[in-house]
Amino acid sequence: MNTTTGSHVSRVQLGPFPPAAPSDPGAPHVLRARVDVDASVVEGPLTRVWESIGYDEINWTYTPTGRRLLRKFADLSHGGYHVRPHYVFCSGSGFGIPHWGSGNVYHEDDEGKPYYDFTIVDQAYDAIVGAGHHVLVELGFTPRDLVPPEAAELTVTPSPTVYTSYEAGTWGYPPRDYGRWAGLVEALVRHCLERYGETEVLSWLWELWNEPDINYWRGTPEQFNELYTVTARAVRNVLPNAKVGGPTVTSGGLEFLKGFLDYTSSRNEPLDFISYHTKGCRFPTREYRPIGSRPSERLNPSSTKMLYDLREFNRAIAEYEPYRDLPAIVDECDAAVPAHFGRYDNRNYEFQNTEYYPVFQVKLMKKILDLNASEIVQVQRATSWSFYFEGERFFEGTRSFLTAGGIEKPFLNAYRMLSLLGDERIRATSDAAWSVRALDDTDGSSMPEEVDVLASRAGNGTLTALVWRHIDDQYHTSELETTVNLSLRNLEGRTYRVRHYRVDAEHSNAHTVWRALGSPQDPTGEELAEITARQGLEEFEPARTVEADAGGVSFEISLPLPAASLLSLEPID
Repeated sequence: MNTTTGSHVSRVQLGPFPPAAPSDPGAPHVLRARVDVDASVVEGPLTRVWESIGYDEINWTYTPTGRRLLRKFADLSHGGYHVRPHYVFCSGSGFGIPHWGSGNVYHEDDEGKPYYDFTIVDQAYDAIVGAGHHVLVELGFTPRDLVPPEAAELTVTPSPTVYTSYEAGTWGYPPRDYGRWAGLVEALVRHCLERYGETEVLSWLWELWNEPDINYWRGTPEQFNELYTVTARAVRNVLPNAKVGGPTVTSGGLEFLKGFLDYTSSRNEPLDFISYHTKGCRFPTREYRPIGSRPSERLNPSSTKMLYDLREFNRAIAEYEPYRDLPAIVDECDAAVPAHFGRYDNRNYEFQNTEYYPVFQVKLMKKILDLNASEIVQVQRATSWSFYFEGERFFEGTRSFLTAGGIEKPFLNAYRMLSLLGDERIRATSDAAWSVRALDDTDGSSMPEEVDVLASRAGNGTLTALVWRHIDDQYHTSELETTVNLSLRNLEGRTYRVRHYRVDAEHSNAHTVWRALGSPQDPTGEELAEITARQGLEEFEPARTVEADAGGVSFEISLPLPAASLLSLEPID
């Protein structure tokens, strides 16, 4: 192991995007749109890029709330999500707090001999696999007994949450002994094979570290590359067909990624997927203004910035011919950072409570599919770094699927809508849609208001059309609804049962109900029942049957801003 201290390669901000998108109260609205679905044109399999979640707090995986949430996602999957927790190798007591956790696997006895304890890891992975999901194994970080001598340079004053310098960051140093690290990795793979079986473990992704281009990694790029070689070989020594990859850089880590790919390609290192991250914004957090006051500046996430990141990374990967067919795993793909900040830190995080966020997410996933249709390198998974947080107030505004009391936030209903899509993508167009081709000439502006559509067909012939109205500005609303004329052509059946689902301020929205009740922080049993009654995906109107005259059917939909409607047409003749 090379222990020479060095600095990271330079971080590169991609494109002309600001840290967060400003609000524009004068931006034009879309008042009419025409949406056309041609059921005779199949554009290929619908890649379920959204079927992945991740989070920092590995020890909340196996709490009763964590287990229930994993089971909810099992109901929304077509074969299980990939689930990626941090901190599996970190030493600790197994007590989770925001942005920290520990698997506590690696130990050395009095004579310096390694031994392993999988008690905590078993609970986490049992919960994931037991719910029908698959682990995206993030192999990190350095256990306390493998921290190198140079970690002594990092000193901190202990506090109630930072007990020692280890919790403060010495876990980010390269392990002092790469051989012992390899033994740890091999032990984990072997243990998982014995516990879950080869068929299951072959579906997992094995990834080294997290965001090594920032202070998660306190070594050099050269040390990281060397550790990748050690890690990939250790995984493959136990499971020769395991899927290994990396380097999980931030959106500022393009040069780090290129250096990593230079290294792996020149040495023919094992590499089955390439991973990186993107975020839509970072607010000037923790303003500590009076509760309920406006933020100092109205700011928003930018889906345009995220899509630009994805395209630039995928085009960089495509320059390496051996890697063009490898899947891109965007295993943190989120509107804002950090996950554990909410509306009390900065009011701009309020969008994570409201209908704005699920519609944003539906739109983002469709545009990722559009990029896949036009680029060489394909995104296979776009992970939402979201789970839940213990000890929150109701609707804290953190990036999570649940709020206090296990109440579902509107964000979860984006995933319910996406789960209703079939396995084939059907051609669908909107005359009011923003195109990913606009990335060619972007000036850093966020996505304007649009109406767009994603359509699909299932094996039983059910057609779905997911239509939304959205703008990358949580503060720019409209009293006028958009009239959408939706036409579906070249249908094979004659009679269809139509179900219409809706996410907006008045539908599929526990947050709106909570606000209407006065935002109680100690809701009564009756209030809780009223809130939870509206937390799931709701139908906008009663189901009905329609006749497809001449192979077609049309609907007129009225969409507030923001809103998403999903129409499902099941053939019944």
